[in-house]
Amino acid sequence: MKLNPLAFREYDIRGVVDEDLSPEFARLLGRTYSLWLGDDSKLPVSIGYDCRLSSPAYAQALAEGISSTGREVQLLGMGPTPQVYFSLYQRELAGGIQVTGSHNPSNMNGFKICKGKSTISGSAIQELYQGMKKAQNDKIDPRPELIKEAPLLEQYITYLADNIKPHLGSRKLKVVVDAGNGVGGIVGPEMLKRLGIEVVELYCDPDGNFPNHHPDPTEMENIVDLKAAVLREKADCGIGWDGDGDRIGVVDEKGEIVFGDMLLLLYGRALIEEVQHPTIIGDVKCSSRLFNALKEAGATPIMWKTGHSLIKQKLYSENAALAGEMSGHMFFKHRFFGFDDALYATGRFVELLSKTDKQVSELLTDLPPAVSTPEIRVECPDEKKFEVPKAAEKVFANYTIDLTDGVRVEFEKGWGLVRASNTQPALVMRFEAETEELLKEYQKTMTDGVNEILATL
Repeated sequence: MKLNPLAFREYDIRGVVDEDLSPEFARLLGRTYSLWLGDDSKLPVSIGYDCRLSSPAYAQALAEGISSTGREVQLLGMGPTPQVYFSLYQRELAGGIQVTGSHNPSNMNGFKICKGKSTISGSAIQELYQGMKKAQNDKIDPRPELIKEAPLLEQYITYLADNIKPHLGSRKLKVVVDAGNGVGGIVGPEMLKRLGIEVVELYCDPDGNFPNHHPDPTEMENIVDLKAAVLREKADCGIGWDGDGDRIGVVDEKGEIVFGDMLLLLYGRALIEEVQHPTIIGDVKCSSRLFNALKEAGATPIMWKTGHSLIKQKLYSENAALAGEMSGHMFFKHRFFGFDDALYATGRFVELLSKTDKQVSELLTDLPPAVSTPEIRVECPDEKKFEVPKAAEKVFANYTIDLTDGVRVEFEKGWGLVRASNTQPALVMRFEAETEELLKEYQKTMTDGVNEILATL
């Protein structure tokens, strides 16, 4: 078996089904992972999987590989990635793995991996790659008696609903949800119904072919039906989840998208009413308006690197109450465990909405005017994408720049960002300015610079 080193990414393992990934790959990963965890405890490991067509077979193969080392495996069954994270806090486990392609195309799949309660990233994932290379020819003898069915879904849904219910306000809400045929659909609607919310469901039946639209609510083309349903149903808001239920997208009552940074600001403002001077973390793609508004409201905002593992680590190291990413990963340590969970974030959103008479579109009208782009992805091969930000440091040296993650250029009345995507062969760019004219100007300045760099690579 040939291992593709590019499948071992910054915060997970991800590749093309039947090219980079196979049951054989999963079996070897399972064995390597269990040995890498060490023999100290031989505590069990939990495994969950999303609804992609290859996921059940990969989960079974993973379990076989892990069991071959003498370690017990607890099969949680199909569910969102946060179900695996939840298992790490509810059971005594050495770690857990979710088989998921997240929001990538349907011909891809992957593995999100935890050691203890932490998602691994960077060098730890490279250690697994090296371990798999060394063990490629090992004989793997599964021990079926160590593989146990251990469902958790009902307990997880109950926990979410019980966490939110005591904090709801008096307003009755109508919410449209769109699971994009991902696994969020087997948790979110049920949780909301238990909270007394009137729920209109779109595409909540899991289907790994994703027949209606791609399960990524941060992309405009994927929320067309959600927007239309919100208007048709006269709902208070619409909420979408990505394929594995760890990212949230929200549209207001007019069908307009609430970007991840503005959603984080809404959560932050609600939190400040309960917690004095909380630390709140946003990633480098977030608006300056977020950081400024949080500071004005009495919070301590921190800008940090993009990536669910990296943000989570920062959340714990800073003892922050809340963190979020432009991409819709939201992390609540306040009243929750600190991992990214779009279903819990859904609960917290209806909670804050139930306590106000305002429409969603009215909640941020006090912010200074700004226009911004969504994330712009520029195709760039994996082997070249990290070279571009390095070169951009020199190209934009005359500006104030922030190097937290890629290069964020501060202009007089706005900013622009270029960074390498850690999940796709692409660069990620984003821009914000006070006016459309300035936005175009800043975008052109940076795009021209990046194109010059790309021409030389």
